[in-house]
Amino acid sequence: MTRWLARPADLASAGMVQLVLILNSALMLYPIVIMVFAAFKPTAEIFARPFAPPDFSNTDNFVRIVEEANFLRYLGNSILVTGVSVALILVLGTMAAYAIARYRFALATPIFLVFLAGLMLPLKLAIIPLFVQMNGLGLIDSRLSLILIYVAMGLPSTVFIMTGFLRTLPGELEDAARIDGASEPRIMWSIMLPLCKPPLVIAGIHNAVPVWNDFFFPLIFIQSDARKTLPQGLTAFIGEYATDWGMLFAGLTIAALPITLVYIVLSRQFIAGMTQGVAK
Repeated sequence: MTRWLARPADLASAGMVQLVLILNSALMLYPIVIMVFAAFKPTAEIFARPFAPPDFSNTDNFVRIVEEANFLRYLGNSILVTGVSVALILVLGTMAAYAIARYRFALATPIFLVFLAGLMLPLKLAIIPLFVQMNGLGLIDSRLSLILIYVAMGLPSTVFIMTGFLRTLPGELEDAARIDGASEPRIMWSIMLPLCKPPLVIAGIHNAVPVWNDFFFPLIFIQSDARKTLPQGLTAFIGEYATDWGMLFAGLTIAALPITLVYIVLSRQFIAGMTQGVAK
């Protein structure tokens, strides 16, 4: 009888949760929808009818951004820098985390604490020493300078995420592989790493989003137009006296598309990694 009396309250609670989630989703999607609408409008219409649906057949802004600007070059630079940076972060971070989590040696804890210290100290505080160092290495106005900085920025969080997950894997897997004669690199890459797809997705998305959207470091280290990334290159549409808002919003829409697609494709692994972390 008590169970039946509690059911309306449970339904009301679930309904409130759903309502809050719907309102939160609407709040998050609202600026994205306005951005996409503005991408299909000329500047005058953006100010005259900012919230009205546009004529989606009007793709003039997208055509102009490709033909009149170096947008494709900016896009290619962002893809190159983000792809290489995230790949190196995942490879190096996983190797470091594997050594810390699966091997017992005296320096394991101090090394792990050094990586944790990297989470507490923003790299932007060291911008002057970084600039001096990159200038000494001849890497100013080079995409390599951005890649090195992003790898240094991403390793602490990746090591933290991967170490926590790798410590939960049973040691019997390694013991069985060693009995079968597998080498240590083979154990890591063929046995343990396939089990780490969820945390790898979490670490990848966690690092790809800030690298893709970063404006600060390209502004400091990139000087030539040919090497600019998307966030820096889109500032070309903002003038001192006039701004082409239609082209700017078209560029922002295209810039947001790759990361959004990656997140949609990997969303199941991302959610699986989060739930596995809670369960463990």
